[in-house]
Amino acid sequence: MADDQQEEVSKKVSAEEEIRRGITVMRRVVQGRSRGIILDVCWNNQGQLIEPNGHTLTSFIGALVRNEIPITCDDWRNKELNESKEKIWSEIKRCFNIEEERRGFCMKLAGKLLRGFHTFLSSKFLKDADGNFVDAELPKKYESLISAEEWEAFKSKRQDPVFQRISATNRERASSPAYPYRKGRVGYGRLEQSMLQKEESSETSLPAHVLWKEARVGKSGVPQEEVLHVYLKCEELSQSLSPDDTKGILSRALDVPEYSGRVRGKGFGVTPTSLSVKKGKDPSNRELHARLEAMQAELDALRREREASASTVYRDASDKNSINCTFQPNIPEGISHCQLYLSSPYYRMVGKGKVHNVSGVLLHTRELPAGCLKVSVDIAVEPNAALPYPSDDSDATTVHEAVGSFVAWPTNLICVGYEVFV
Repeated sequence: MADDQQEEVSKKVSAEEEIRRGITVMRRVVQGRSRGIILDVCWNNQGQLIEPNGHTLTSFIGALVRNEIPITCDDWRNKELNESKEKIWSEIKRCFNIEEERRGFCMKLAGKLLRGFHTFLSSKFLKDADGNFVDAELPKKYESLISAEEWEAFKSKRQDPVFQRISATNRERASSPAYPYRKGRVGYGRLEQSMLQKEESSETSLPAHVLWKEARVGKSGVPQEEVLHVYLKCEELSQSLSPDDTKGILSRALDVPEYSGRVRGKGFGVTPTSLSVKKGKDPSNRELHARLEAMQAELDALRREREASASTVYRDASDKNSINCTFQPNIPEGISHCQLYLSSPYYRMVGKGKVHNVSGVLLHTRELPAGCLKVSVDIAVEPNAALPYPSDDSDATTVHEAVGSFVAWPTNLICVGYEVFV
């Protein structure tokens, strides 16, 4: 009996000694925030967190979860956690430059890290080498995060027969994977990023089976024969299938079902939806603001140019190489069919009508502006084009509004009789 107790105590001590690292509190991030340093984070085109600062954000979220969520919480979807989740998200935004649309990813990552923390506590402190339950005391290392009551409730949950049955099933399933992942804490997203950078590739993503194979290459740098066999089978399938039928190649090669809501060989955060809708790098708020300012400046310039075109005479448009109409040097006397052109912002026909080249003709009892003839507009080719000389006797300011009435038109922008299209 004494030997059994001594053995149990030694197991507790060895578990304590095995965890030599202190509690992760991310002081560098918090201290940087106090100095006004907000860290940028990057995402790949499939919505996964990558470097720079991808690993830092992940560790920061893990530290927040351990501080804000009690270890007795077994359901991350519990609505009672909403207040704690809000606090976690608020702290993330205070330290990282991150868009609101990334909240869903961060919350899913937080739930995953909470489950990982539960597994860590159970495997390191509550189980012996054979997987049997050990009634351990609360590790001193975590006394600032876990109360004695929470630790007792956590242990009691792990002794529940239903929980132990589920745990045993999961442990057996994960104990001997056919193709174990060999990249440690480097997730698929950062692994893919490092591969693309190493190859200096212009691609933004890699096929799932290529990434899957690399994730199972150990320190030797040589893939196992079984892994290579699956990879070659994927290559054969990708060559034989049509481009629209290449989804799930890895699952076919492994002869396993494809689960909904995830993509095999792509890792955490990738879903069938994010994989089918290719995303570029999301612009930052600063970039969006700059784009809006540039667009506004362009609109203002166009507005000023349009206003100026209504009060100034257009420059000579006799250069036939720059227009799509052959202008006649003289407009015949009398009334002739014509096409009406504008020269700004580019030369084009905006309407059709009749030009009245009659001596002494007036426009609404007024003399015509210098260099202009009286025209009647019959057809609006470009309805919203501004009139070169808006009528003072009507509200017409566009070609469409001038249909059926008379307006003044610059002589050098009138083409009589026909038009030539280039």
